[in-house]
Amino acid sequence: MSAIKGPAIFLAQFLSDKAPFNRLDTIAAWAADLGYKGIQVPTSDPAIFDLERAAESQEYCDEILATCRKAGVEITELSTHLQGQLVAVHPAYDELFDNFAPKHLHGNPKARTEWAINQLKCAAKASQRLGLKAHATFSGALMWHLVYPWPQRPAGLVEQGFAELAKRWLPILDAFDEAGVDVCYEIHPGEDIHDGATFERFLKAVDNHPRANILFDPSHYVLQQLDYLDFIDRYHDRIKMFHVKDAEFNPTGRSGVYGGYEDWVNRPGRFRSLGDGQVDFKGIFSKLTQYGFEGWAVLEWECCLKDSNQGAAEGAPFIASHIIQRATHAFDDFAGATSSDTRNRRILGLDN
Repeated sequence: MSAIKGPAIFLAQFLSDKAPFNRLDTIAAWAADLGYKGIQVPTSDPAIFDLERAAESQEYCDEILATCRKAGVEITELSTHLQGQLVAVHPAYDELFDNFAPKHLHGNPKARTEWAINQLKCAAKASQRLGLKAHATFSGALMWHLVYPWPQRPAGLVEQGFAELAKRWLPILDAFDEAGVDVCYEIHPGEDIHDGATFERFLKAVDNHPRANILFDPSHYVLQQLDYLDFIDRYHDRIKMFHVKDAEFNPTGRSGVYGGYEDWVNRPGRFRSLGDGQVDFKGIFSKLTQYGFEGWAVLEWECCLKDSNQGAAEGAPFIASHIIQRATHAFDDFAGATSSDTRNRRILGLDN
């Protein structure tokens, strides 16, 4: 069985208007120079990756693949985190989430949702043209403002919310199924799918669609105080992607999980560079290896203290040191003996 692939890096947090972070060829070469073998590519900036063009043109996709090969990396997955968020937006968040859409859609939630759904369908086709097997996204949220049960929620409200979420996502999931690509929802606060219980609700609402899967990112589980190792035990069959991201949670008598509206530096729960937080990556890599995960280990760098360049440079060797080469034989084979039905019966005392 193959080992986890990597190290790889998610480019979203590093893109800018300055070289080498403003072009795919140069940022891919930058990643390769740091020791990364793969890049996860966001699709919200056509200057880096033109999603609609990729959905229509195999020639363009072949050029993208050649660019990455020349730089020394391969594309692990595409990401539509921003577009996925816009598949389902409660009106209270309209103005904030308009920033994720083209300007001509601002103030027009219906058109924005239609655009987002089309973007996901383009991502299915683009992933197929690139030969990818998984895709990273967010579910969006109609119910995040109801996450705490006060005031009391009317009976049936949550079920109706997930039914609507499923109605929007089922055509997208079918498009990905046709393309042979898994949709991997990042389990994340702010999304209707933000823990195991909500993933189960969504899965039930989409009739256990085979393409509805999980992007496992332990940092968001630390901030929710969720057992991320038990999560792997429960949902490993649906985990198709892995973000290697660290975090810490240090509650006080002043603030806890909800954070008190503090900035990232002062919150009890905060993201950290790899190795600086509390995530048990040895346990995670062991669990994923145990269950036969063969996808990429992708650094998602976010830290409120450490500079991004330092975090990126430290990330590749950190991931490489945690990848487990699966054993090719049992460690106690040397003490084994020949076996036969006759011998086994004697050992069991059945021939006496």
